Amino acid sequence: MFRSLGGGDLATNQTNGTHPHSLNEVCEEGSRLYAAALRAGRISRADAEPAPCLLESALLHPDPDDPGWLRPLPPAVALARRLNPIEREIAQRRRLAMDIADTFEQFLAFSSESAAGSDSITVLEGGERINAALNLATAQCRTEVLTVQPSDRMSERSLLLGLERDRPLIERGVRIRTLYQHTARYSQEKLAYAAQLSDGKVEYRSIDELVERLIICDETVAFIPTRDDQQVALELRHPGLVRYLIKVFEFMWSRAVPLSAGAPYETAADGITEIQHSIAKLLVEGHVDEAIARRLGMNVRTCRAHIAKLATALGSGSRAQLGYLIAQSGILEQTH
Repeated sequence: MFRSLGGGDLATNQTNGTHPHSLNEVCEEGSRLYAAALRAGRISRADAEPAPCLLESALLHPDPDDPGWLRPLPPAVALARRLNPIEREIAQRRRLAMDIADTFEQFLAFSSESAAGSDSITVLEGGERINAALNLATAQCRTEVLTVQPSDRMSERSLLLGLERDRPLIERGVRIRTLYQHTARYSQEKLAYAAQLSDGKVEYRSIDELVERLIICDETVAFIPTRDDQQVALELRHPGLVRYLIKVFEFMWSRAVPLSAGAPYETAADGITEIQHSIAKLLVEGHVDEAIARRLGMNVRTCRAHIAKLATALGSGSRAQLGYLIAQSGILEQTH
């Protein structure tokens, strides 16, 4: 709920015998067959039978020259067809937001007067109330939005919410800067979202480790979650707190890598990648695999694979020896 300036439900569930899922999703078998059809230029009807959803969603269509074969819809065309209803809904929501803003405009002066008082910290409970507060803050934003987004999968609902909130900001000339973790570079959802909003006023960077989500609007209001399930958040309007959080953001931003730059996991001169340097630091601090994976935005299996590569690079035969070799190698003293 408390996530990237983001969402509303888009897909309608469909049931097709034993092959049910949303028409806006691509199941594992459908993904495999669609990719095969794209590579070959076509696929036989018999080979496509395990994924009838490909025909239902028009990702495959009959070959006009041979009825026994199917041709794939180009991915760019398929993406445009799925985004069109999102764009229509965004326009409808935007008109509704303008109507609501007009209704409450007369009360905004009162809220600004009380912002420096007891209402400078507000507890928001529930996804609907959190999103409503975010909607209001972004509707009032005129200069810049700063966001910190630790890694997770971005759903269609989040994509819609993000587009719904961010497009009007960009159209008003508001600057948007977003920090992801390096693992976002391997998330097709986040890359597609960034591509939809690619503009000189929008910047995306990534860094190895992020602590928690953060959204700041116009140096006047910030939002932070207070529970892991993202169902309780704080709306902060205390000037001192907001200024402090902006300094924290700028500190991380200055150390982050533009999302458009090359992959930050390339092997360094010492044969150890940047992400492995980050893992080494956390290992020496005594963190277990699960905690390291959570802090770096990756799954535990990937984390352990990096630890194994780190052990091989340093010639370690055990976990205890690995910590000693990391400390003795001096790699944590190097800057990458």
